[in-house]
Amino acid sequence: QVQLVESGGGLVQAGGSLRLSCAASGRTFSSYVMGWFRQAPGKEREFVAGITWSSGNTYYAGSVKGRFTISKDNAKNTVYLQMNSLKPEDTAVYYCASRPTPIESMKGSYDYWGQGTQVTVSS
Repeated sequence: QVQLVESGGGLVQAGGSLRLSCAASGRTFSSYVMGWFRQAPGKEREFVAGITWSSGNTYYAGSVKGRFTISKDNAKNTVYLQMNSLKPEDTAVYYCASRPTPIESMKGSYDYWGQGTQVTVSS
């Protein structure tokens, strides 16, 4: 049974940083992608960043490129999202999700999801 567990959310001031973690278990992820999504109140869930387990290829949404970095630790089966220069508009529940390669931004193509972690950026 695949499990994805996010952690690391919290309250931070604008301009600050947070690092989210997603611990994955339940299958071999070598041919899979891990993605981070976020959903703000009243808005659609949107793609933030993705990484392939095998090659480490990454892809970012334009709104976070240059501020957020996705990375992985294969030994720990954990994916990270380092978020710098945070803005109030980054406030959302952040989810990690998995799908077979390649990286896609469409949330409907991801088959497993974590429970989410709240990130709140104050102005």
